[in-house]
Amino acid sequence: MTSIAPPAPVKRPSGNRRSQWSWAWVVLSSLAITGYFVGQYAQGTLDSLAQQHVGLADTYASRALPIRMAFYVHIVSAGLALALGPWQFSQRLRRRIRVHRGIGRAYLASVAVGSLSALVMSFFNSVGLLGFFGFGALAVLWGWTAWRGYKAVRERDIRSHQAWMIRNFALTYAAVTLRLWFGVLILAQVPFAHGPDPFDAILAQAYAPLPFLCWLPNIVIAEFMIRRRGLPALHLMTPPATRHATP
Repeated sequence: MTSIAPPAPVKRPSGNRRSQWSWAWVVLSSLAITGYFVGQYAQGTLDSLAQQHVGLADTYASRALPIRMAFYVHIVSAGLALALGPWQFSQRLRRRIRVHRGIGRAYLASVAVGSLSALVMSFFNSVGLLGFFGFGALAVLWGWTAWRGYKAVRERDIRSHQAWMIRNFALTYAAVTLRLWFGVLILAQVPFAHGPDPFDAILAQAYAPLPFLCWLPNIVIAEFMIRRRGLPALHLMTPPATRHATP
């Protein structure tokens, strides 16, 4: 008698599960940082927070009123963008077109306001020219990638829209990676600290590379993700046009 072996169990790809865990991490970390940096500046005026050395209050409390207004506008708009951004990559919400569009419009508006206020703030940052070029470049690229994503979807180029929005949220996520890198660089210096009160020097040295470190690795990772998904990628050089031989 011929026996028929039962079919082998189908193995589900582990990549889908990994992507779900990655998305969950992005959501939770984004919401946590949003609550943290928005909440800390909602506890009082910049002057009172500067006396307690809270965050960037020391840097902007003594600035002119328009600069302080730009600071608060940036905190609110960047916080909203960070809270909304991860939901744009939810497959369930993307299938609900109206919800996806509504969140996307609110996100892009937040990025537009946040990038302009961030550019204003970059002129008055706490680390001088390094901060101006690093945070200034971040502000410009943040706004520019949002515009390219909006332009692509208006032209119904969905694949380019997806690629540009991945790049854009990688820059939005700099709010999270800045604080992660800050903690890592502080801990890396602790074993080598010396003197009676080295904490201020440790903080200054840890913060110095952050204007570039908070977003450059993000945009590189985003480009790898875009290429892996087969979306339109950026090229450092334009490929030469194919020349046709003349008879």
